[in-house]
Amino acid sequence: MDKEQLKLLQGFVEICKSNPGILNLPELSFYRQWLESLGARIPAPCSDEGAACGGCKKPATEGRRHRHHHKAPSPPPEPEVESPESEVEIDNEGVIEPDNDPPQFMGDESVEPTDEMLELSSTKRDEAMLAASEGNLEEAINCFTEAIKNNPSSALLYAKRASFYIRLQKPNAAIRDCNKAIDLNPDSAQSYRWRGKAQRLLGHWEEAFHDLSKSCQLDYDDDTNEACREVEPKAKKLMEHKRKQERKREEKELAKRRERIRKAQEEAERARREQQQSEPRFAGFPGERAGVFPGDSMSGMPDFGAFIQDPELLQALQDSEVAAAFQDISTNPANIAKYQNNPKIQKLMKKMAQKFNAPPDAMDEEMEDVSGSASASGGHTVPPQPDID
Repeated sequence: MDKEQLKLLQGFVEICKSNPGILNLPELSFYRQWLESLGARIPAPCSDEGAACGGCKKPATEGRRHRHHHKAPSPPPEPEVESPESEVEIDNEGVIEPDNDPPQFMGDESVEPTDEMLELSSTKRDEAMLAASEGNLEEAINCFTEAIKNNPSSALLYAKRASFYIRLQKPNAAIRDCNKAIDLNPDSAQSYRWRGKAQRLLGHWEEAFHDLSKSCQLDYDDDTNEACREVEPKAKKLMEHKRKQERKREEKELAKRRERIRKAQEEAERARREQQQSEPRFAGFPGERAGVFPGDSMSGMPDFGAFIQDPELLQALQDSEVAAAFQDISTNPANIAKYQNNPKIQKLMKKMAQKFNAPPDAMDEEMEDVSGSASASGGHTVPPQPDID
């Protein structure tokens, strides 16, 4: 093999090193198969873009860049969700599914029962107790309902019927009876006792603790106290969890309020700076110190509202001569001496002094001071006119 062929072969090898994908071209299949027979590992063919360009890297890179450009933006992080009450670990042993029966009959307490009605109510109450002793709870409830019809203002009858609803595992019905009984008699210990037990069956630990504690306060009972002690740890755990959640909510609200105040203060400061930058600044006016506007020697700021609303001043400034003189004096108050015999300029200066609450003789005094200063310093001023009188 001559040197020219070796150089060509060396150049081909360099091309393969720089772009191994070229070995996947159909025209080089014989060479690829030979290399693989020697144990060489040939890179897999390019993707769609690479295959289309015959193994060239550049289009594949462009394709990858194109895909990256159109990559969907990642969604914003989800805001932190406050832990709901259900995430508190509570042992719900003994909790049952709520009953969804239609509301039971409730008497009309506005009805004034007769003696016969009261006697019948007492009879039905005794029948209910007898049925309950025999294990017939449904019949006992029906008898109590008849007793309520004849004596609808008795809180005790509702509380008794609620106790049988508890035994039938119907806590919602029991709660309705207890609510009615408490409306009739807010000091009914039995009503709070049975409602607390109904709340316990539903897993309403805080409500159960409240009612059972209230019952013990009104009329202590060992059974009620034991039930209260059972629900107390769970109720307090939930109450502590709610307090923590409320503190977190208040802290977040306070942080938001502080952020709103900070932004408002920044916006106010930005507006103040913009206003200062937009307001014209003058070197001074007759009757005032240099750098201080007439009428506001403390703050350095005049009442421009009175100035811009005066049509006479605005009309005067339309005159090019007056405008040029005004700019000259604003740049250097000493230049006012040049215009002391110009009636238009003098009229404008006096008008402005009045607008900015300068003393009436401030203009004349200023003119004299400036004129004298200019003369002493060798300044060129208009000589005073002779007194022809």
